[in-house]
Amino acid sequence: MKEFTPPPDSASIVSVTDRVKPVTLGMGVTSVHFLGPRAAFVGGEENVAFVDDKGEVTKVAVHSGGILSAASDGKRLVMGGDDGKVVALDAKGEVTLLATDPKRRWIDAVALHPDGAFAWSAGKTATVRSGKAEEKSLDVPSTVGGLAFAPKGLRLAIAHYNGATLWFPNMEGSAEFLPWAGSHLGVTFSPDNKFLVTSMHEAALHGWRLADNRHMRMTGYPGRVRSMSWSAGGKGLATSGADTVIIWPFASKDGPMGKEPAMLAPLQARVAVVACHPRNDILAAGYSDGTILMVRMEDGAEILVRRNGTPPVAGLAWNAKGTLLAFADENGDGGLLAL
Repeated sequence: MKEFTPPPDSASIVSVTDRVKPVTLGMGVTSVHFLGPRAAFVGGEENVAFVDDKGEVTKVAVHSGGILSAASDGKRLVMGGDDGKVVALDAKGEVTLLATDPKRRWIDAVALHPDGAFAWSAGKTATVRSGKAEEKSLDVPSTVGGLAFAPKGLRLAIAHYNGATLWFPNMEGSAEFLPWAGSHLGVTFSPDNKFLVTSMHEAALHGWRLADNRHMRMTGYPGRVRSMSWSAGGKGLATSGADTVIIWPFASKDGPMGKEPAMLAPLQARVAVVACHPRNDILAAGYSDGTILMVRMEDGAEILVRRNGTPPVAGLAWNAKGTLLAFADENGDGGLLAL
């Protein structure tokens, strides 16, 4: 990747820090989601904290130990814990036990499908339960690193060591192995269903064009990519892992093959979390020094949401309309910004 330009003087950036409603959660946070009108802050242990638009905090106990994984579709939040349980939390704050691993193994990854199906993993086993409450399981070569449903059809991507597996749970013998050496952790489908991208234990992404399984290498990161977010139209994939937001182009049939990524919002800190706006070509980026910026993808224009000097940003989320941004750092100090 190209040399990064020095960051602009923060005093020259438009600031909306005075419009942020502070939220103190009193617990470490691992991710942020919206369930209906309320922000849901997932803690590292036991609890989820709901925060309404007035900033009032309501905690709900969801696990009897560490919360290891979480996924949300805006209607419910599905989580896996080190208690071997998969639970769902709805917008009213009601908790439902969905599944318990018979061996009480850790639930390392979860995924949600738009039609209500969900998936979880324990060890090398990935399990899908569809709307008819039918359960199907598949063992992959090593511990599952990540899960993602395709946007169309009931198809699950499973990231693991030395590649990823694509699986139609309702079709016997449909598991298809996509090889690439190394440890694959996070996984995501492009919104148009044409590409699959994994984040790796190494400082890189790997992708496959699903029409012909052609490889796409996305390298040059100084650190591991822990956060990925597709732009509203699916034409760009924003990622963490560098001291600038890296956005890979996916508008053409070849995706990012042979193309340079866009690099926006450089700072003297590593990008920790990215969240693209649900409707416009805007993103929010949280950094390792606690800074949060809103960035316009077209020209890189920045708005300061939160100043630096705090622990790393742990979670960022937009509500469905894109009118509210919620965030928190690893210590549980966060905020809400109404746009």
